[in-house]
Amino acid sequence: MSDAADYPRTARGTNFFETDTNLIRLLERRAPHVLETHEGRLSEFGAWVGDDLDRQAEYTDRFAPPRLDPYDIDGNRTGRVVFNPDYLACHAEAYRRGAVGLAYLPEGQGPTGAPSHAACFTMGYMLSQADISIHCPVTMTGAVAHVLDMAAPAPVRGRYLPEMIRMDGKALSGGTWATEQHGGSDVGATTTRAEQRNDGYRLHGVKWFTSNAGAGLAMATARPDGAEPGGKGLGCYLVPSRLDDGSPNHQRARRLKEKAGTRGLATAELDLNGCFAVELAPPPDGLKVMMAALEYSRIHNAVGSAGLLRRAFLESAGWATHRVAFGKPIRQYPMVQDQLLDMQMELEAATALAFESVLAFDAHLADPDVSGDWLRLATALAKYRTAEQAVTGCRQAVEMVGGNGYTDEMATSRFYRDCLVVSVWEGPANIQALELLRLVTGKRPGDQMFLARVGTILSDLPTRLQEPVVEDVSAILEGALEECRAALSFLRRNPEQGPRHGRRLLTLMADTLAAALLCEEAVAELKWGDRRKWLVASRFVLKVLGKADPITADIDPASAAFDAVLAYEPVEW
Repeated sequence: MSDAADYPRTARGTNFFETDTNLIRLLERRAPHVLETHEGRLSEFGAWVGDDLDRQAEYTDRFAPPRLDPYDIDGNRTGRVVFNPDYLACHAEAYRRGAVGLAYLPEGQGPTGAPSHAACFTMGYMLSQADISIHCPVTMTGAVAHVLDMAAPAPVRGRYLPEMIRMDGKALSGGTWATEQHGGSDVGATTTRAEQRNDGYRLHGVKWFTSNAGAGLAMATARPDGAEPGGKGLGCYLVPSRLDDGSPNHQRARRLKEKAGTRGLATAELDLNGCFAVELAPPPDGLKVMMAALEYSRIHNAVGSAGLLRRAFLESAGWATHRVAFGKPIRQYPMVQDQLLDMQMELEAATALAFESVLAFDAHLADPDVSGDWLRLATALAKYRTAEQAVTGCRQAVEMVGGNGYTDEMATSRFYRDCLVVSVWEGPANIQALELLRLVTGKRPGDQMFLARVGTILSDLPTRLQEPVVEDVSAILEGALEECRAALSFLRRNPEQGPRHGRRLLTLMADTLAAALLCEEAVAELKWGDRRKWLVASRFVLKVLGKADPITADIDPASAAFDAVLAYEPVEW
């Protein structure tokens, strides 16, 4: 945007890709192949998301959420879910535009010739800015397709994968059914039975939280008869919604969940009444395969959270630009400027963190010999911090708009309700903390990977710059790194303390990595003569890591360059 005043009153009607200077610069630096191959497609996707999809999302949320039609004309229980046709059309359109299938096209390959999912994750980032109720099923479809591609027996992959990655508007959507009422995150407590038959399996049980209840093909955990208890006794199965003869499979929604948000998405309690299933992975590999799907979804959760932050920022900046109070636009008031700079700062930190996990995923896919530990560690940190900040940012957007922001006529109300899902989706903070502990306190070298990644960034920071806080930024980041080092060393020596301190460690490492990634971006842009990102990174380091007192501290350089920072204009130094 050429000027801060160019922020429209609402983001609807804008192109969510072409107006995203921060995203485009990130891709230029770290994934140029995405722009070289897919820029036109991403631009078209951004225009569709910013207009047609956003309009559908508001209408479905307010006036046409899915409904359960439990009985047919003869009084038989069917558990049929009825959707707004426009929602179904937009859902299909997301697949037609490549939100899942793009990674499997020849042009979807990365520089090494391996499939690259970066463009699909970028589409997920944009989807969440308009409709998480579409982004959620797209995420699960991508996860099921990825598992089919990487882990399914060849006949199963050949039978089902083409149906999920097709880009003609007729793709099957996916689901991941693991949650049961008594187990929650403890998937190993699954009680769903898998009964072997000559033609496959039959599943018997209840899945308690099945999002995308209309999925065409779902992955489900179940325990084969006679298998041992716990996670090692679980298999993973594919459940088609329809049988080969076209008749519905034997599963039925007993009720739809009434949720705080994502009201366009049908989430059901699902009875599995001997439904037909195909074995994807037998025990003891079933849980591992399901976790591969959930790990893929966690990356989407991170980019989706970053997308929520961007929409919250856009609505706040637009309102502040056009809302006149006490004789002038409220964006001219210092407290409002501080709020906007903080929201933009957190948006850029979240985007950097989320795409760190995206690029780690592609790197691991390109070379499986490269350890996946950095991928899992970066994903746990990104999933946690981006989700926490998305909730904060969407609440701040409601506050920025005021009373109108609390009403359903404004997008801010819907996004505040929808954002709550990203904190619990695919594991809340405590689950991410446990994942982190497995990577840094056991046999895995996640702690050394983290210290090396941040240490390299720190060593590249400028030692001299016409900037009063450069020494402070370096010292604070170095202090945070040493704090991480000490904490990791302590937990290596005292692993029994991990369950008590895991969430504190998660916060410390997530904040430190986010700060380091912003600094890495800033150094790259300083080489172009642009100081803007350095101002954003400095603000983050001082406020988040340094916990600078905003009253007694010196004037924030980002505040002095408010208009340029807000508008993504170059700031000379």
